Amino acid sequence: MIKKNLPKLIITSLVILIPILIGLILWDKLPDQVLIHWNINGAVDDYATKTQAVFLMPLVLLAFHWICVLGTSLDPKKQNISDKTFTLVLWIIPVISLLCNSMVYATALGHKVSVEIIMPLFMGALFVVIGNYFPKCKQSYTIGIKIPWTLNDEENWNKTHRMAGFLWVIGGVVIMATAFLGAFCLFFVVLIPMVIIPFVYSYLLYKKKKTE
Repeated sequence: MIKKNLPKLIITSLVILIPILIGLILWDKLPDQVLIHWNINGAVDDYATKTQAVFLMPLVLLAFHWICVLGTSLDPKKQNISDKTFTLVLWIIPVISLLCNSMVYATALGHKVSVEIIMPLFMGALFVVIGNYFPKCKQSYTIGIKIPWTLNDEENWNKTHRMAGFLWVIGGVVIMATAFLGAFCLFFVVLIPMVIIPFVYSYLLYKKKKTE
């Protein structure tokens, strides 16, 4: 799978590292202490040195990117993972790298960054995209809702992912709407049912089939 998608893997890896190049270009303009983390209210609550801000996050994300790709490529059921789904896996972290580092640099240069608006919009959009992919996902150990009842029963897997796909699209839209309500804590209020409901639904399908 890696050999087949090697050009995409190289491109996405380079995209993840673009913020390092940007950081080097902006080096003289960046302060010695750079804001790198915000709380749920959008207030800055952590700092890093300029060197850490420029190099650490992209390199950590690059390592995580390769871990995800290798894990997916070693999946015993990798033949069930479509090219479109694998492409999604390849591009999630590069987008995160560009977005997060852009916010860090913009804040360091004195620009106002509304993290409490940007992050719900991004996370909500991501959930909408993943939700659209869920019904198309076939059984695997790395992508999808990987619980005993879905992995052991293809019908359970398909029904659970159709339901979860619809739920995640709706949930994603609601999360994007919370960006304009000024209450990021609502993100978790929406996210928890998005995670729990598919688990419960899958278990109920399992119990129903077992009693038939």
